[in-house]
Amino acid sequence: MTAQVRFPRFFVTSPAPCPYLPGRNERKVFTELKGPHADSLNDALGRIGFRRSQTVAYRPSCLDCNACVSVRVVADEFKPSGSQKRALKANSDLIATVCRPWSTNEQFDLLQRYLAERHPEGGMTTMDETDFADMVEHTPVTSYVIEYREPSADGVTPGRLVGACLTDRQCDGLSMIYSFYDPHHEGRQGLGNYIILDHISRAREMGLGYVYLGYWVEGSPRMQYKVRYRPMEKLGRAGWERISAGEQDRLIADAVAKPRTSRDAQTTGGKDGIPAIPRS
Repeated sequence: MTAQVRFPRFFVTSPAPCPYLPGRNERKVFTELKGPHADSLNDALGRIGFRRSQTVAYRPSCLDCNACVSVRVVADEFKPSGSQKRALKANSDLIATVCRPWSTNEQFDLLQRYLAERHPEGGMTTMDETDFADMVEHTPVTSYVIEYREPSADGVTPGRLVGACLTDRQCDGLSMIYSFYDPHHEGRQGLGNYIILDHISRAREMGLGYVYLGYWVEGSPRMQYKVRYRPMEKLGRAGWERISAGEQDRLIADAVAKPRTSRDAQTTGGKDGIPAIPRS
């Protein structure tokens, strides 16, 4: 007998104020990820622009706007720019450890410092330890937390935690769900960039083609850092397509001309990385 195939049920959220473009509303379509085929469903949805938040896969479905564009870095063709080479060199002593998706007090304390500085008015600032544990641990797919630590004095005990990223492994790439880092570290620049660069290197070493950075929104200062990684593909109506060198030059020039403020700082994911999606 042929096993029955259960297609996912999709739902739509009510309109809410857009966190990226003032004066606009956002709406999301989402479905639940569960069961023995959650990984394959997450892979399939990821290729058409969905992102994961806990046990939900979602993507924008706004009535009058299509500004949110899924982007991914082509890992095996990536070549770092001068500033990216400097970020790699400045943080080359960090020790990266792949950990199971289990939250710790140390991670939560780092996240709180990051949010207080970079997203003081964001929705995630109200998270407590339980909320953070839900964000990290409630995953039906292959996920892990990559911790970035400084070397310890004795070389044995764990060093200072300065960055972390919740990451999904998909069949064709790594999906950066949410990254955060020490916003006040003296003498260490480019931590956020370094975490992305490390994921690109990891994807290449694992034989994976892409690093998924979530949604890019032209005109939103907090999203412009994403266009700095070459080559990059964006998802359009005809599928994934390479952003031309000329277009990416223009986008990078616009990003340089309009630098972020502390409240427009780097993040990967939805609204501050985690969308507010009702469960049903």
